[in-house]
Amino acid sequence: MAISMLDSNMEVDKLTYEIFSILENKFLFGYDDSKNSVTGKETNLLAPFAVNKNVGTGKVRTLSIDASGSTDGVLAAQSLTHLETTLRRNSGKNDAHIADFFDIVAGSGAGGVLAGLLFTRGNDGIPLFTANEALEFILENGRKIGRNSKNGVFRRVSRPAKVFNKVFGDLTLKDTMKGVLIPCFDLKTGAPFVFSRADAWEMDGCDFTLADVCGATMADRGVDLQSVDGRTKITAVGGGIAMTNPTAAAITHVLNNKQEFPFANGVEDLLVVSLGSGDSDSGTGNVMSSLAAFVKIAGDGTADMVDQAVSMAFGQTRNNNYVRIQGNGIVGKKYQLIKDENMNKSERMKKMVVIAEEILGQKNVECVLFQGKKLVENSNLDKLKIVASELIKEQERRKTSILPPVVLKHASPSPRTSSATTLSFVSSC
Repeated sequence: MAISMLDSNMEVDKLTYEIFSILENKFLFGYDDSKNSVTGKETNLLAPFAVNKNVGTGKVRTLSIDASGSTDGVLAAQSLTHLETTLRRNSGKNDAHIADFFDIVAGSGAGGVLAGLLFTRGNDGIPLFTANEALEFILENGRKIGRNSKNGVFRRVSRPAKVFNKVFGDLTLKDTMKGVLIPCFDLKTGAPFVFSRADAWEMDGCDFTLADVCGATMADRGVDLQSVDGRTKITAVGGGIAMTNPTAAAITHVLNNKQEFPFANGVEDLLVVSLGSGDSDSGTGNVMSSLAAFVKIAGDGTADMVDQAVSMAFGQTRNNNYVRIQGNGIVGKKYQLIKDENMNKSERMKKMVVIAEEILGQKNVECVLFQGKKLVENSNLDKLKIVASELIKEQERRKTSILPPVVLKHASPSPRTSSATTLSFVSSC
């Protein structure tokens, strides 16, 4: 009888999982295979291959980076440094960059800054920064572009625009090497606004300087800015308010953007790496004393909800196709303590790196359907090594494939929205 009941429960769980997967695929990410499969109208040259299920088209490699969080972007930057080092060692290419192994990046807050640093083309044709250089930038300039005070309120200590103008100059979204999505919140429309490389190339009023983009996603108060051609004007505040964890936005963009990702019809066609912002420090101190603490709690909760929803959508393929790097709650208070301590910048930055490294050594956390989170045997570093192998496999597969899973375009005769990710000023973008 016990075995029979166990089998019955397993069947119910399986059915429940399948139902939720269908619901999420259709309503969370907004795609339908029957409607979004490649057709002759969209990609005439590639359409004949779309009906052949035996032809492998590979996976769209997607990188998502959370807003600053408790580690002020250090955990994500440190993760990327480890990932780039592993990619270089295992691929045999000592000059490889993160951008070489991803097709699209979505970054919010400090994650948006990292996206800009790692995916913008420099004068020599390669990314402006290596992952290690990006980490050094965050450590060196983190307190210049913004910092957390003891009560958790994000305060500006100098104008971020000066720092970003020095790095990016006149470079714009069109100068990025791969797909780029960086969110902010537009106070004029009361809605999220996502800066998109695809929109910048295809529509008027959607190209912005990267200095403005990074300033907008890091802004602690309203910042007025406009597109390069002056057609679009917004009043932006930080991406952490609009979209702490931009993973779902990145997936939605890929699955609905058939011009650039013609064969991505479902999550099984994606390889997603999502980098968290570290242990939540929302619970430290007196929450009731600060409205900003409530905002942080909301941001942390939203990031976790996105993680669980995405994990559920990937289902049984999440172990291979979806990797989330995040703290498990053990060292968050340590990080808050070093923020509060009276120490010089050099000492604080060194301790930040040590704590980020400690988080990477923790057991990885995975979301389980209806069961919250669980610790797995692999550490966060182990997960990064595993995903590095998958990224290299996909890179090698493409060398012999006749079908490109990604077709980045520079100009489009017919305007469109960036797969519903740009939520304000749609009519002008």
